[in-house]
Amino acid sequence: MKKSILILLSLLMTIVHCSYAQNAQWINYTNGKHINALVNESNLMWTGTTGGLVSTDISTNVSTFYNRSNSDIPDNNVKAIVIDNNGTKWMGTFGGGLAAFDGNNWTVYDTSNSGLPDNIIYSLAIEEDGTLWIGTGEGLAVFDGTNWTVYNMSNSDLPGNYVFSIAIEDDGTKWIGTWLGGLASFDGNNWTIYNSNNSGLPDDDVWSITIDESNTKWIGTSVGGLATFDGTNWTVYNYINSGLPDNYIPAILIDSNGTKWIGTGNGGLVTFDGTNWTVYDTINSGIPDNYVLALAIDEIGTNWIGTVNGLATFDGTDWVFRNTSNSELPTNYVCSLAINNEGTKWIGTQKGLASFDGSSWTIFNTFNSGLPDNNINSIALDKDNNLWMGVGDNYNVGGLVFFDKNNWTVYTPYNSGLPGEYVYSVAVDDDDTKWIGTTTSGLAEFDGSNWTIYDINNSDIPGNFVISIAIEGSSKKWIGTWRNGLASFDGTNWTVYDTSNSGLPDNTIWSLAIDNDGTKWIGTENGLASFDGTNWTVYNSSNSSLPGNFIKSITIDSNNIKWFGTGDYYDGSGMVSFDGANWNTYNTSNSGLPKDYITSLATDNNNTKWIGTRSGLAAFNENGIPPLWTNQHSLNTNLPVYPNPTSDFFYIEKPSNMKILSVDVISMFGKRVKTQVNESDLIITIDVRDLTKGAYLVKTNTDRGIFINKIIIQ
Repeated sequence: MKKSILILLSLLMTIVHCSYAQNAQWINYTNGKHINALVNESNLMWTGTTGGLVSTDISTNVSTFYNRSNSDIPDNNVKAIVIDNNGTKWMGTFGGGLAAFDGNNWTVYDTSNSGLPDNIIYSLAIEEDGTLWIGTGEGLAVFDGTNWTVYNMSNSDLPGNYVFSIAIEDDGTKWIGTWLGGLASFDGNNWTIYNSNNSGLPDDDVWSITIDESNTKWIGTSVGGLATFDGTNWTVYNYINSGLPDNYIPAILIDSNGTKWIGTGNGGLVTFDGTNWTVYDTINSGIPDNYVLALAIDEIGTNWIGTVNGLATFDGTDWVFRNTSNSELPTNYVCSLAINNEGTKWIGTQKGLASFDGSSWTIFNTFNSGLPDNNINSIALDKDNNLWMGVGDNYNVGGLVFFDKNNWTVYTPYNSGLPGEYVYSVAVDDDDTKWIGTTTSGLAEFDGSNWTIYDINNSDIPGNFVISIAIEGSSKKWIGTWRNGLASFDGTNWTVYDTSNSGLPDNTIWSLAIDNDGTKWIGTENGLASFDGTNWTVYNSSNSSLPGNFIKSITIDSNNIKWFGTGDYYDGSGMVSFDGANWNTYNTSNSGLPKDYITSLATDNNNTKWIGTRSGLAAFNENGIPPLWTNQHSLNTNLPVYPNPTSDFFYIEKPSNMKILSVDVISMFGKRVKTQVNESDLIITIDVRDLTKGAYLVKTNTDRGIFINKIIIQ
């Protein structure tokens, strides 16, 4: 029976950088499962992820993580990697430009300090002499170490400015794949353009290019499948005329035997030896996802497969899952934050809810909990530290969710007095009454039994789209609306403030906070306002050191210092602190902030700021992060599950010095279908005769970490 084992090398996070020492001011927590790039260097595999750069020692399986908080990498989203003859790693990032890393020092090139035309880099290729070819969203750049040359649609025959792929032929000819423009070859003087109108190229979106030993070009497209071109003849392979399961080809690799390894967008991994096609997908193998973006082969011939949901290696028999995340954050898009009085962080993301106590993570989503939707817009804590969450978006049914750490209760318009399905904001007052802002139906008050609705028809609330809520004292609520200004409500009377009757700079109120003096701080799309009940003061980028006018989030620490997170509809300007006199700006250029777009802010009892961004979660403390969160060393242990596949039982053999707490079997849809508590045996037996055939995850909870294996039940 063919053996196929998927092993989680749990959180291999041995960090060697001094910035993770006890006095570190910044830490990044990211999800690195989305793999963009893979490059082998001797005994190291370098992996570019959306959560940073990872190097893995192939012999020891120990990984080192580089991110915005512990290195000078300019952005955590690493799209492309190449290595020159001196061992320098060149990385193209999504927004931070180009970075060179020689193992000790970082050099960053961007549009402000070089000839790089764009800070978003999609592809890289390097010549023997070290000349770098860089594909950006604004054309093709060439860098010889001193001089920059840029080719774009305006100054050359480059057919498209979005350069998604580059390959260099033995004679030095460059092959350039573009978005919508097709394929171009360039010999340094002459351009030749191939597109779907003048050649056998099946699609003008070219995502990947590889050149084999006979100089045949293998070209992966977006919707047209795989094409080969030998300089004269074209051959096209697609899901209709070949064993290719999908026409989207983001990655192609050719091994030493000439076998093509092909990553597809929905069909998994495919091998093609010129005659036979073999497909590896989530049903018949240990591949973690069918969307394959990156491929590499290490020095011992093992294949490394990067997907949108993890990295795996495959030696022809066994599959091994390689951890590329330094946390269990379910996604890097953080929507909301709350911290209870015990210091547990609750993190709402676009893919579920996470809790983090400083050492352990717990993840909740629609498959393993009572959440009706994975988009967590807002989180509020009641007096018992229970969670009240606004979930959903404009496309999915959400509601108000109550979670007491054991039980889930979902309130919708169909089972309660909640007036709208899409809950954007939640706050809890001193009486433990919940105030719920919806996007279309106004404000709801819920005391645990009774619902009261305030909308534009039955009250003086100025708008039905309630974005933000803050509670002042025991009675007054402050309600920020979309385009209709700010309102205060004392339970009886409403007072409305807008640009026509107050110092409010804009009528869309994204964030609200009240400081120790009772001053209201109001974040709008057009600047920041403070209101002490009588006087208004407006701060913007013209009259203060505020770097951006779109104030998405606010938190106030125990020293009454205000912290503002910026972020408009597309980008942000970082985080700002203000003590009443002095402004300090933290951004990706001068700090460990992972992204300048700040979605949410919260402050814990140690005055550590927890910062939600579109590129992960960050923690910042001017006086140094407490040591609880800097201990990021992890276990490097395999925990085999066998036999695999199985039809009746499987076994987990644990080391004698490890305690297994429980074992969960989880379907590929995320539903827990079996749980077994350890009976202290060295070999744990799990009966799966009652489960249907298919692929499952095995989550083994131990006193030394969590291990996840994939198993096939036949």
